Amino acid sequence: MAQLSDDCFAVGGSVMTLDEAVALVGARLKPVSGTQRVPLAGADRRVLARDVVAPMSLPPFTNSAVDGYAVGGADLPVTGERALPIAGRLQAGASHDPVEPGHAVRIFTGAPMPQGTDTVFMQEDVRHDQAGRVVLPVGLPRGANVRSAGEDVVAGAVVLRAGHILRPQDVALLAALGFTDVEVRSPVRVAVFSTGNEIVAPGAARGPTQLFDANRFMLHAMLARLGCAVTDLGILPDDSRRIADVLAQAAGSHDLLLTSGGVSTGEADYVRASVESVGSLVFWRVAVKPGRPVAMGVIRGAAFIGLPGNPVASFVTFAGIARPAILALAGAQARPLPAMPLRAAFSYTKKPARREYVRASLRRGADGVWEAVKFPRQGASLLSSLVDTEGLVELDEDTTAVRPGDMVRFLPYSSLW
Repeated sequence: MAQLSDDCFAVGGSVMTLDEAVALVGARLKPVSGTQRVPLAGADRRVLARDVVAPMSLPPFTNSAVDGYAVGGADLPVTGERALPIAGRLQAGASHDPVEPGHAVRIFTGAPMPQGTDTVFMQEDVRHDQAGRVVLPVGLPRGANVRSAGEDVVAGAVVLRAGHILRPQDVALLAALGFTDVEVRSPVRVAVFSTGNEIVAPGAARGPTQLFDANRFMLHAMLARLGCAVTDLGILPDDSRRIADVLAQAAGSHDLLLTSGGVSTGEADYVRASVESVGSLVFWRVAVKPGRPVAMGVIRGAAFIGLPGNPVASFVTFAGIARPAILALAGAQARPLPAMPLRAAFSYTKKPARREYVRASLRRGADGVWEAVKFPRQGASLLSSLVDTEGLVELDEDTTAVRPGDMVRFLPYSSLW
């Protein structure tokens, strides 16, 4: 468990900017304890616990980068074509005796370069004469089409750093270096739940004024993409005592408690009072739209995050606040969201001093340049605005208006995890 102190988020003041909130999360949340070794097949998206040092070089031996003919540098044609007898044939995984000067060897991609050779002519660049010799063209530089030992990775080099979130290409590198498993940090254990008498589980009987619970399933999916071990606590009723009891019990076996809704200042927002009765809460009024009501605190050593109830606001604040909190708890290297510069194909006005996220799709303009097209309806409750778009246009606190042709920052949904 994270075992946070009750005052680890103790701050005062008015509305925070998103950057201030993220900086506080990064400074105060410490990684959960524990590591485990996992096979490479299950290492994707896990967080490295220690630096990985290459036990060998890649490639481990100098080899041919193409199918062709290996020759020594002294035999390269200088003024015209040169014909050389073929001394043998060498496939990947095999070896060959040293090659005498004035001879070539038929070689295939990945085969080790025989002693006495240092250059490979591609098979499509040569021809054969009537005597069966290979005829080499002039102009190829010495060392061409050869992969030198260690040109990719040098033995003893740190190839992956602790805190790195493993990707498929990282797993491939580990396998190429001979690893069968890797030490990673224990996953962040997250309990996720929904609150409210107005929602029911999908498939359950729904009253005329009730809605099916969508946020909990969305949050579960986003947590899974960040490598969390998720416990689903279901839907809790609008009962402060009941919510407090569940939070207190879940805090004993989880690193993070995550919910959406019920953390505003209204009389029917029960979660905030429940958290304050069993832990400490700093109510963050983060200057972000959609998503201003965001709560974060500590309950008996576990972190707590309360996201807004509207689905889009919950989605946006998860990406902006819950994501960096989870990365900090996971011991992962900080990863700012990578924004793509795109041309706006829409007009938009906003208030200063707050960060706004506009749902948008991509299209190519008449000149072939990619543009961001705003979804026509930007309501915080519209799931279709997330489903039918490809990302978020991020407008910083100083921006007050966007006009067609302006350059904007675009965050693809695929970059949020």
